[in-house]
Amino acid sequence: MPPFSDQHPYPSQREPVYARNCVATSQPLAAQAGLEMLAKGGNAFDAIVATAMCLTVVEPTSNGIGADAFCLAWVGGGLHGLNASGRSPALLTQSEVKSRFAGMKSIPYYGWGGVTTPGAVSAWVTLAEQHCTMPMINLAEPAIRYARDGFLVSPQTAYYWARGAKAYDPAKFPDWHKTFAPSGEPPRTGERIRLPDHGDTLQSIAETNGKSFYEGELAEKMDAAARAQGGLLRKADLAAHRADWVRPVTLDYKGMTLHEIPPNGQGITACIALGILKHFDLTRFEPDSVECQHLQIEAMKLAFRDAHRFIADPAFMDTTPDALLDPDYLASRAKLIRRDRATDFKHGMPKLGGTVYLTAADAGGGMVSYIQSCYTGFGSGIVVPGTGISLQNRGCCFTLEDGHPNAPGPSKRPYHTIIPGFVTAPGWDGEAAPLMSFGVMGGYMQPQGHAQVMVRIADFGQNPQAALDAPRWRVDDGLTVNIEPGFDETVYKGLADLGHEVVRAEARTVAHGRGQIIYALEDGYLAASDLRSDGQAVGF
Repeated sequence: MPPFSDQHPYPSQREPVYARNCVATSQPLAAQAGLEMLAKGGNAFDAIVATAMCLTVVEPTSNGIGADAFCLAWVGGGLHGLNASGRSPALLTQSEVKSRFAGMKSIPYYGWGGVTTPGAVSAWVTLAEQHCTMPMINLAEPAIRYARDGFLVSPQTAYYWARGAKAYDPAKFPDWHKTFAPSGEPPRTGERIRLPDHGDTLQSIAETNGKSFYEGELAEKMDAAARAQGGLLRKADLAAHRADWVRPVTLDYKGMTLHEIPPNGQGITACIALGILKHFDLTRFEPDSVECQHLQIEAMKLAFRDAHRFIADPAFMDTTPDALLDPDYLASRAKLIRRDRATDFKHGMPKLGGTVYLTAADAGGGMVSYIQSCYTGFGSGIVVPGTGISLQNRGCCFTLEDGHPNAPGPSKRPYHTIIPGFVTAPGWDGEAAPLMSFGVMGGYMQPQGHAQVMVRIADFGQNPQAALDAPRWRVDDGLTVNIEPGFDETVYKGLADLGHEVVRAEARTVAHGRGQIIYALEDGYLAASDLRSDGQAVGF
C-alpha cells in the first residue's frame, strides 16, 4: 500500500489519476498532447517535449516560444538537472545598465529592458536529441495543429489573456496585439483562436532541431527586431546560448530527499526552509493548526532572506549552495524562530509571476519534472514580428543594488523564479529511487509551494492530491502573510495573535501557486493536478 492516505479532506474539483503512464500539467489539451506521445510508444521525455511545445500555443498567458526552462529527470539510474535559462545580452555593460536604468529601483517589466536570451527551445532540443525516441517534428505535431487549426480557450487562460490585453499598450506593443488579439479583442472562454505564426515557427524549430532559432532565420528576425526597437539582444547572444546539465542541490527531509535546480534558480530556498523545519517536530501538531503554519511561515521568511541576498548566476555568487545548506548554519537559523511571535526577518517583497509546470512518467520508470515561463504573463510584451515569439522579461529579476551578486551585467544569468522539484527515497535495495516529480508554479510562490506540499506529504502522509487541494499561504513583505480560504477560523485569528499581519484571499487562485504531481507507486503512478488551474492529470 502507498505510504499516504486515500482521504481527501479539502474541497476540490479533482481526483487523482492512477495509471502506469502519466502526464500532468496546467492545460488539458497540452496534457493530452503528451499522453498522445506515450500512447504511440514514446517515453516520458517525448511526452514532456510535446506538452511543453503545445503549452506555448494553448496557454501563451504563462509561457511562450521566447521563454526559459529547467528540468529534473530520472534517467540512467540517476537524477540529472538541466538549466536552460538564458543570459543577458552581451551589450548589457555596466555603462549601459547605468544609462538605461538611471533613477529606477527595478528593471521595468515591459519593453526590451528585461529581455534575456530565450532558453526553452534549447531545452526541447537537448531532451529530444539525447532522450526522446521520436523526431522533433512528430513531437511538435499537436502544437502545430492547434496553432494552425485553432483551439478553444480554457477559462483561466482567457482570464489572463484579457489581463494581458490591458497590460500591453497597443501603441507600444502593436505586434503583441496583431498576434494575440487579431480581432481587436482577446479571446473569451470557449472561443476558437488560431496562432498561425506560432505554427510556422514551431515547424521551423522542429525541422531544424532548433538551429533556425539560435543560428538561422528566426535568430535573424529576433536580432532585427531588437535593433529596430532599441533592444540589446543580438544573433551572437542566441548563437552563444547553451543549456547546461547541472547537479541538483538536495536536502534530506523525513526519509525523503528533495532535489532542486541549483542557483541561479531559487529552488534552494525550499531546501533552506525545510532544513530549518527539520529542527521542529511538526507532527506534534495538526497539519492545519496555527502552530504548524506559524513555523513554516517563519522558516520560509528566513529562507527568502538568504535567497534574496545570495542567489545569482553561480559565476558571481559570493557564497556556495553547500554553505547555505550547511547543517550547523540551518540549526543557527532555526534558533531565530520564536514560537510565540512572528518576526520580520527583512526578507523583502517576493514578486508574482506566471509559469507552466509539467511532469510525465512512463511504465519503464522514466520520470521528468519540467518548467518553462516568460516570467510575468506573456513576458516583456515584445513579440518578434511574424513569428509568434513573445520574448521573456527574465532580466527583471536582476537587482539594481550596486555590488549585489545578482546585479545586471553582460552575458549573465539572473536570479530565476521557476523551479521543478523532484523527490527520491530509498528503494527496496536501499539505493535512491524516484518517488515524486512535482512543481508549484507562480513566481516567488514556488519555493513556498514546494515546502508546503513537502510538509503535508512527508510529515503528515497526506495524499498528493490532497496536498495540492489544501489551502496555502504566501509570505509577502515584513510580517504580511496572504492566506487562502479553507483553514478553520481559529487559524487566521491565531496567526494574527502571534503578530502576523494576515491578509485573507477571497478565493484559492493562481496567486498561491498551481501544482502538479506524479508520485511513484509499486507498479505505476498517482498523478494529481491543482484545482487552481485549468489543468489535468491524465494517464493509461
